[in-house]
Amino acid sequence: MKTVGLRNSEGVGTKAGAGSSAAHVTVGAEGHTRAAIVQLLLEEGPITATAIGSKLGLAAAGVRRHLDALIDSGQARASRSAPWQQKGRGRPAKQYQLTAAGRGQLGHAYDDLAGAAIRQLGEIGGEKAITEFARKRARTIVAGIEPVGQHSPGEQNAADTEAKAEEIAEAFTEAGFAATTRKVGAGVQICQHHCPVSHVAEEFPQLCAAELEAFRELLGTHVQRLATIANGDCACTTHVPLLVLPIAEKTSAQTAAQPAAVRTNDSGRSAE
Repeated sequence: MKTVGLRNSEGVGTKAGAGSSAAHVTVGAEGHTRAAIVQLLLEEGPITATAIGSKLGLAAAGVRRHLDALIDSGQARASRSAPWQQKGRGRPAKQYQLTAAGRGQLGHAYDDLAGAAIRQLGEIGGEKAITEFARKRARTIVAGIEPVGQHSPGEQNAADTEAKAEEIAEAFTEAGFAATTRKVGAGVQICQHHCPVSHVAEEFPQLCAAELEAFRELLGTHVQRLATIANGDCACTTHVPLLVLPIAEKTSAQTAAQPAAVRTNDSGRSAE
């Protein structure tokens, strides 16, 4: 655990001074720990307290204390793991993730300015101008990524599609979206755990639509948006099928896809 603000004292200080220094060190260490937990909730949430403790080398009690504080402040929420996420027997563990308020604490630079600029663009060029702007922005993020080759049934096609999804996630991560991929059933999901323009996207859904269009162009297959931060979900989740399926089978395959997070009414304090 890192400590910040620790000063090298020379000589013997007063009791008050020693107490002040100790408090200073504790606050600094607490701040770093809380920030590390928030970062994990952002990048890997929903995630259990046990997993957080394992990744950060922290005791379970300490992790839960920070999680309870985040829940009390409205920055995080807890829910029970879905059946398909449960490992072993027993009561499903709680999983934690940031709320919209929690993500808002991370900052959304120039939201007001960006919103005003896009509104002005719409007044000048109409909806078409906003759509074209959104497309150029999305293509700029994935610039340099080559589209996948011709799709054909087989494991090689699935591997190529999965690798391309990872390339897309890396490009969006570099753009500030904290994106990851994960296998789910017969597909892979691209999960954007943060959206630096979510407040603007609430007013201009063309930004989200353009991202999805860019995914389709690069992956060469139908993709489905399951959730978006702009709509209040915990992540922007896009499902990409890994196998080429007959049209009649696509609907059932898409329905079976699991979203990035399962909503429940359980948002209480930590207890696993």
